[in-house]
Amino acid sequence: MSTLTEKTPEDLKQNSAQGVTPAIRSMHYAEFGPKLKTALPGPNAKKIVADDDRLISPSYTRSYPMVAKSGRGIRVTDVDGNEFLDFAAGIAVNSTGHCHPEVVKAIQDQAAELIHMSGTDFYYQNMTTLAERLSAIAPMPGPHKFYYGNSGAEAVECAMKLARYHTGRQNIISFFGAFHGRTMGALSLTGSKPQQKRRFAPFVPGVHHIRYPYAYRGCPDGTPEEQEAFALDCARYIEDRLFKTILPPEEVAAIILEPIQGEGGYVVAPTNFLQEIRRICDRHGILLIADEVQSGAARTGKWWAIEHSGVQPDIVCIAKGIASGMPLGICMSKAEVMDWVPGSHASTFGGNPICIAAALATLDILEREGLQNAATIGEKMLDRLRPWVAKHPTVGDVRGRGLMIGVELVKDKKSRTPVGPMRDKVVDLAFERGLLILGCGETTIRLCPPLIVNEQEASIALDILEECITLAAK
Repeated sequence: MSTLTEKTPEDLKQNSAQGVTPAIRSMHYAEFGPKLKTALPGPNAKKIVADDDRLISPSYTRSYPMVAKSGRGIRVTDVDGNEFLDFAAGIAVNSTGHCHPEVVKAIQDQAAELIHMSGTDFYYQNMTTLAERLSAIAPMPGPHKFYYGNSGAEAVECAMKLARYHTGRQNIISFFGAFHGRTMGALSLTGSKPQQKRRFAPFVPGVHHIRYPYAYRGCPDGTPEEQEAFALDCARYIEDRLFKTILPPEEVAAIILEPIQGEGGYVVAPTNFLQEIRRICDRHGILLIADEVQSGAARTGKWWAIEHSGVQPDIVCIAKGIASGMPLGICMSKAEVMDWVPGSHASTFGGNPICIAAALATLDILEREGLQNAATIGEKMLDRLRPWVAKHPTVGDVRGRGLMIGVELVKDKKSRTPVGPMRDKVVDLAFERGLLILGCGETTIRLCPPLIVNEQEASIALDILEECITLAAK
């Protein structure tokens, strides 16, 4: 946990007044901005943090001492009555905002009717209802089949096992920078941070990691044409090197990738890279798994981030925003791929009636307003953010799609040296001003608000963020 200097409400007002942010002083701020009442952390928060330190696993990565009590829309109120703008959304989970009334009603109504029946042993109509809804928006042609679990990691575990079962092959190709989860199979595919793997080996065998097309790091000074060539080289490494040296292609079950790497730094895969990966899979009978756990469920302004490229996967992993905070992980595949027999894979709580009710309500809201709003507000945010690369010496890159946006901070433009501590300072400063954000990758700030965020809230959040970047750079 970060060590923060206590800030009084007077300090916070003064800090805002000293910034370079005109909208903070606008009439919109009183209505749409954060509302801070106490020093941060407040007295109740301090006590709970102390209890947490005493009782809860120290493996959790807490960025700052925000102790949530309630939430509505994009706002979270802590145990001391401070109200924050939430641009973390429970790590991109609260797609419809906190406690959307339609989601709450769906949960309450379902809880009064049926809480659990174990879809692995019995039948339940809403399991097929949700499957039909998802099949209609799938990024590949149907028919489709669906597996329900509890989390993104479980969706990935299912995809990993299914790929091996269907193909009869053992090996899987993943990417450096990837985050697929922390259970042993998903962790074996993950290539994000050493601490996530430290002291947990041996991992599931047969996993091979290669370079992801992170152009800002791999081809930073290249022309657009050179960056396209770099992305193709990353994909072609599979055939040019792996398949010619250590990995027989006929023994590869799947290639798994995030169309936009989440924990890896909100890095967007170029279209030509994804197209080449698809061609490689087709040439060698390899399945393409799209991990859409963080990038899916309308976050990028399309239902699935891979749709921006026109590439069709064979398997899709879904979780996070699909049920507005209820635990639900889904593995969706072409029907012919999910050909395993009873007993091959299951989950006691997968397809829980309350979680499915929340997902159905979530789809209604996203279809009606969230999908288009993510595209519209996301593009307005990116239009505001892109000039920061020229304006701020420490902003190296701005990238993203929809409301999945990364701002990469560097020591200076020439060296592009990562500045993890400064990034963390920006996150702390934002918390002190009532804005909840998170880092990702080595030196990137991620912005992933609920998909119902409005233009005024987005503008105020960027005002606060810009002030924090300016202060941290000093």
